Amino acid sequence: MRSDQIRTTFLDYFGGLGHLEVPAGPLAPDEGDLLFTNAGMVQFKPYYLGLSRPPRSRLMSAQPCVRTVDIDRIGLTDRHATAFEMLGNFAFDDYFKRESMAWALDLLTGGFGLERDRLWMTVLRGDEESVDLWRSLGVPEERIQRLGPDDNFWSMGVPGPSGPTSEIFYDRGPRVGRDGGPAVDSERFVELWNLVFMQYRRGDSDDEILGDLPGRHIDTGLGRDRLALVLQGVDNLQEIDVARSTLAAVRALTGRDDEPAAHRLVTDHVRTAVLLIAAGFRPGNEGRGYVVRRLLRRAVRRLVLLGVDEPGLGPVAASVPGGDPAVVEVVEREERTFRRTLRAGNRLLDTELRRGPLTGETVFKLHDTYGFPVDLTVEIAGEAGVSVDTDGFARLMREHRERSRAGRQ
Repeated sequence: MRSDQIRTTFLDYFGGLGHLEVPAGPLAPDEGDLLFTNAGMVQFKPYYLGLSRPPRSRLMSAQPCVRTVDIDRIGLTDRHATAFEMLGNFAFDDYFKRESMAWALDLLTGGFGLERDRLWMTVLRGDEESVDLWRSLGVPEERIQRLGPDDNFWSMGVPGPSGPTSEIFYDRGPRVGRDGGPAVDSERFVELWNLVFMQYRRGDSDDEILGDLPGRHIDTGLGRDRLALVLQGVDNLQEIDVARSTLAAVRALTGRDDEPAAHRLVTDHVRTAVLLIAAGFRPGNEGRGYVVRRLLRRAVRRLVLLGVDEPGLGPVAASVPGGDPAVVEVVEREERTFRRTLRAGNRLLDTELRRGPLTGETVFKLHDTYGFPVDLTVEIAGEAGVSVDTDGFARLMREHRERSRAGRQ
C-alpha cells in the first residue's frame, strides 16, 4: 500500500466515526519551547488545556513532523527518521481508552490487513485498566507488556498536557531480531501507533505533575512511514515509496553499495532539510536555521567520508518532493560553503585528534577561526574515541560574547 493510500485509509476510517479533518499545523509552532512540531497534537494544546474550544470534540489530521532527538540513530536503525508524517485521531472529553484501543485494532487488522497475532501492546506499569481493556478486545496476556514511564508516558517535552500511553507494535519476524516483544527488541517489534490518554498537566519535567487536565482526552499518533515500512515489505524507512528515489540518487552519487547506513543518513537528512527549506527556513547559526545547517553539514561530511570530493547534493535534493530549483540552490550553496570549511578545519582537527583529548581552546579555535561547528567536532572526536572539553569551550564562548558586547557599548 502506497503512503498516500495509507493516509486516505486512515482519514476515511476516522471520518466515518465522526472526526473532523483539520489541516496540518505549521512546522514551526507558536509554542516557544519547541523548535519544530514533533507530534500531531501540538496544534491542539489549547484544547487539551481548556484554554479554547475545538471546532468538534473529535478531530483528525495528517501532520508532518520533525524530531532531532534521535539524530544520532539515523541510518543505524530501521525505524528512525528526522522527518515523518503522523496520522492522528483526537478526542476532547469525548471517548477514551476503550474506543481508541478498539478502533486502532480494527483499523490495523481490517483496513490495513495486518495479522492480529503479530501485534503486541505495551502499557504503563501499574495501568491494569488498560491491560484489562486489551484482554477484553481479544489480545492475549502474553502479548501485553508493562513498561516504565520512559516508554509509556508521553508529553511534548515542555510544560503542558501529558498522560500515560499504550503503544501498538508489529512483529517483523525472526530475521530482524530476537523474540520476546518490544521490551526485548524494538527493531523486530516496531512501534506503529501510540495511544495517549491525556489526563495530566505537566510541569518542567515528566516527574512534575501539576494536576489533572479539565477533562480526559485522547491523542493518538500512527506513524505513516513506519506503517509503510511494514506494508511495503522493505527493510527501513529510507526504502519506502516516498524516500526510495532519494536513496537511489545518493547511491548514484557515491557509486557504492557497501555503506548502507551512510546512504540512509544522507537520504534522511537531505529529505528533512528540503522539507524545512521549502517551508521557509534557511541555514543559519541559531535555532531552526541551525537545524537545517546541521542536517546538511552531516550529510556533506558523510559524503566526504564515502569519497565524494566534489559538491553533489543538488541532484539529491531535486529528487525530494518540494525540491524545486530555489530549494536546490540553497542546498548547493550550503554544501559549497561547508566543503571549504571542512578542508580548512580538518587539517587542524586531524592533528589534534592524534595528540589525544581535545582542549576547549582547540574546539574554540576550530569554531572561531575555521567556522567548524562544535557539535561536528564532538561527533568526529567521538568516532575517534577522543574526549572533548566542552565545558572549556563553553567558558571561552561566554568570554568571547562578553568581550563582543563590551566592544559594542
